[in-house]
Amino acid sequence: MLIKSQLIAEISQQLSHLPEKDVALSINSIIEQLSEKLSNGGRIEIRGFGSFSLHYRPPRKAHNPKTGEKLVTQPKYAAHFKPGKELRENVNGSRGTPLQNDVMGDADDD
Repeated sequence: MLIKSQLIAEISQQLSHLPEKDVALSINSIIEQLSEKLSNGGRIEIRGFGSFSLHYRPPRKAHNPKTGEKLVTQPKYAAHFKPGKELRENVNGSRGTPLQNDVMGDADDD
């Protein structure tokens, strides 16, 4: 897992001529612009990396597992990421053997 502060630190190390404060400002600005574009219903495409779009989730029948109460969920939009060809190839090429988490079926921790 890579968190935003680690990303900022790594980029700051690679671009040592830039103050970490400027790198953080840039990363935060990029994330803000991407979020705003998606919030307004736009689509984001970063060539070689992937694209972000919104998928509509219609209302559905559900139940509260604690009480068993039946309910209908609210419709919503969910952010969707589709990896680009280069990213897929890089990820698949670097995974010669499955990670321990992949074998156990819990890939969320890597």
